[in-house]
Amino acid sequence: MPFSSSANLSVDPAALLFSTESRSVAERRAEGKALRQVLKRSDHGSYSPADLREDPIAILEAQAKTRLSDLVPIRYGRMLASPFAFLRGAAAIMIRDIAPAPTTGLMVQACGDMHLSNFGVFASAERNLIFGINDFDETYPGAWEWDLKRLVASFVVAGRTLGASSTLCEEAVRAVVQSYRQNLQIYAEMGHLELWYETISEDELLQKLPDELRQKTDRLLTMARERTNLQTLDKITDLIDDQRHIVESPPLIVRLETTSSGRSPVDAIALLMQDYLTSLSGDRRFLLSRYRIVDGARKVVGVGSVGTRCSVIYLEGTGDNDPLFLQIKEAQPSVLAPYVDPVNQDPLCRHRLPDHHQGHRVVIGQRLIQGAPDIFLGWGTLDGVHYYLRQLRDMKGSLKIEPGKFAPSALPNYGVLCGWALALAHAKSGDVAMLAGYVGKSAALDDALVPFANAYADQTERDYDLLVAAARQGRIPVAEGV
Repeated sequence: MPFSSSANLSVDPAALLFSTESRSVAERRAEGKALRQVLKRSDHGSYSPADLREDPIAILEAQAKTRLSDLVPIRYGRMLASPFAFLRGAAAIMIRDIAPAPTTGLMVQACGDMHLSNFGVFASAERNLIFGINDFDETYPGAWEWDLKRLVASFVVAGRTLGASSTLCEEAVRAVVQSYRQNLQIYAEMGHLELWYETISEDELLQKLPDELRQKTDRLLTMARERTNLQTLDKITDLIDDQRHIVESPPLIVRLETTSSGRSPVDAIALLMQDYLTSLSGDRRFLLSRYRIVDGARKVVGVGSVGTRCSVIYLEGTGDNDPLFLQIKEAQPSVLAPYVDPVNQDPLCRHRLPDHHQGHRVVIGQRLIQGAPDIFLGWGTLDGVHYYLRQLRDMKGSLKIEPGKFAPSALPNYGVLCGWALALAHAKSGDVAMLAGYVGKSAALDDALVPFANAYADQTERDYDLLVAAARQGRIPVAEGV
């Protein structure tokens, strides 16, 4: 029937968010290009620490106050492994350093913790392996420059840790930025639906790689296919009195304790799961309702998130040959939040920052960025703490950026993949035509970000030395070998 009168609508038409965009792709490209007159691409190349720069260790100590005190030494211990490990845990420090720099004002759904170890392969709902960003704890609407700057700096810091020459590090940075620019040009010509469905498939991934990295990636894909719930069952559970339980491995995997409100672990899990179920669609709720909760344990993961509440739940369907493992992760406010004014953002910010629930923020951000997220991705609250939930390990994998496990010579080729995936994430969530117009087709942005990446890598190494000194002086507690 014809849509004749707003009087027949059951909702306020003003509340409906539909685009009023009338500019063509070419016009938006031109507007993006015009932004170079306001902020030259070469301006992105400068970095120098603020005159009254806050003590970076004090920033980490402030974060520690919101985390489980018995796990904080593990976080420091992991960050002390190398300057690159330090960078992985120092997102709050870096955004404080780079947020004051001028930006174009073009907003995207930023990852917020963009470094080369936060990419990997994962399964779509159709069980196809795709490549993309795989960490969203800090996701928030923000400047595209923040993600790209953190990514290129991470390539130099990681390259130095791996023993790469300065020439190779520069080549890697240029590969990242060039790939980012070139793929934005492609995505700018796509329709909204075509772009929404776009992914980086395993076939496309392998086609882009040289023989050396292709073989390593092919092994990663094979391992990811083997990382099923059944494989996880054999890895982290054992049969005790005819019942499977998660095996403890203190301090990284330990039994859940009674909550601060006096709830037993089983009651706490059940209460959180009830709230979490309301965040899922009806078909996912139905599927999950067929499983029963068997066991749960606290499980320490990552570097930057160590100290936040993180657990794994073991559920069974038709029997122990039908396991399901869900990961529960606490979601704290994004490190980007203090540097973004939601009031002055585009109207879609209301969808990106729904009802101020940090777990919901992570889920919305992941769905915008990743395009094919976990079917059990959802959120919930327990005792006032915000969480998000997803499957554990299921068909997920990433390359280990560590000496002896990753060849420095592979950095530029890996940079092509990371720049590609970041471009796709920003294209899905921002004005890709304006972005493409601004970054352009020349190497101007590449040239700018090489000195920035080197300068911030130097800053990271100085900050790492401060952490080493703080540990030596007993200022911070450190757990070794975990």
